[in-house]
Amino acid sequence: MKVFVKTYGCQMNVHDSEKLLGVLATIGYNPASSEEEAHLVILNTCAVREKAEHKVYSELGRLKKLKKNGVVIGVCGCVAQKEGKALLERMPFVDFVVGPRNIYSLPQVLEEVKLGHRVVKTHLNGSCITSLELPVLRQDPYRAYVTVMEGCDNFCAYCVVPYTRGREISRPSSEIVEEVKRLADQGYLEVTLLGQNVNSYGKGLGEKIDFPGLLERVHQVEGIRWIRFITSHPRDFSERLVKTIAALPKVCEYIHLPAQAGSNRVLERMGRGYTREEYLDKVAMIREHIPKAALTSDFIVGFPGEEEEDFQLTLDLVERVRYEGIFAFRYSVRKGTRAAQWEDNVPLSEKGRRLSQLLQLQYRITEEVSRTYQGKELDVLFYSWKDGVLEGRTRTNKIVTVLGDKRHLGAIKKVKIEETRMYQLLGTLAEGGESL
Repeated sequence: MKVFVKTYGCQMNVHDSEKLLGVLATIGYNPASSEEEAHLVILNTCAVREKAEHKVYSELGRLKKLKKNGVVIGVCGCVAQKEGKALLERMPFVDFVVGPRNIYSLPQVLEEVKLGHRVVKTHLNGSCITSLELPVLRQDPYRAYVTVMEGCDNFCAYCVVPYTRGREISRPSSEIVEEVKRLADQGYLEVTLLGQNVNSYGKGLGEKIDFPGLLERVHQVEGIRWIRFITSHPRDFSERLVKTIAALPKVCEYIHLPAQAGSNRVLERMGRGYTREEYLDKVAMIREHIPKAALTSDFIVGFPGEEEEDFQLTLDLVERVRYEGIFAFRYSVRKGTRAAQWEDNVPLSEKGRRLSQLLQLQYRITEEVSRTYQGKELDVLFYSWKDGVLEGRTRTNKIVTVLGDKRHLGAIKKVKIEETRMYQLLGTLAEGGESL
């Protein structure tokens, strides 16, 4: 039997899809390359923005035709958690709806589907579902995601994540370190530690440990060359964490630090828990201790009550920080959040104008920052090869392509950067190679 999983959204969802595939492998399902060859099709969904949710319903409508061939259709992820039974009512051809903390119930769910039942599993239990004993079918043989915590307790005014992924809960550090050791034994070179807010790691655990302490423990694992982490909340991005990153050679100089807005008035309404000045102080602290750090961020434009003056402060923040890249979106109402009770008073056309202006500014900055890599020699971990072209990433998460042999896959090599583009660097292997 074959299963096709289509993934939407963040890295947490990408890793959840690996867990889905791992669970399904235990009952005889192998990955399919398309829905046409699958017996089971699952959409692993994102509900952070309205547009992402609309994409899911649109895709489900397209998949409806598969039912005549007896294909089982399921929805997992955040839209599943948010909509629950209502999704089954709206889409009568969907067989099951399973939330993020119920992934490992899939074998039982499919047994119920065989009996002719339509199933909803969206219980938000109070325990971390990630475990060493539960299977994961990883899609990358060199770079691995490792969940360190699940859920979020921040309850920002616009965000559904605490409602779709539950409250924060951390995994024991011993279990995380053991998983990283197993990955090293399997030949993995890089791990990315995952959590909705990794800076909160350790709260509620029986052991006395925080995220910097976890980084120190993971750093000791032999065989792992690079360590990344996502995502950080600026409020508790501490000096101790910055100094720990600076002190640990394996931890990459790449930090995703979502600002969301540049105006104190908007930040307060969002419930972010920090001011513009505090955010800029943290950026300055990063620049001081980790001079080579690459920063990226998230922004929302057109939040309820955002005036032109507020938006100009966002543009100013982006200009001051000079991010390597940002993810920016128009505000969309998310049912159940605090902001959903407020008037969505910024016209859609104005949101569009602001988004375009913000992205144009960032495009210029990204190109300028990319040009600073010209002529540099950088370490690159290669993870893809096709038709004589290797692709990899730097420690600062820049995509690099070079001409080279397939034997360099899964290796970290020195690359001389010969040409820079907005989101890509082209170069030659320092040990000798042709230019692209």
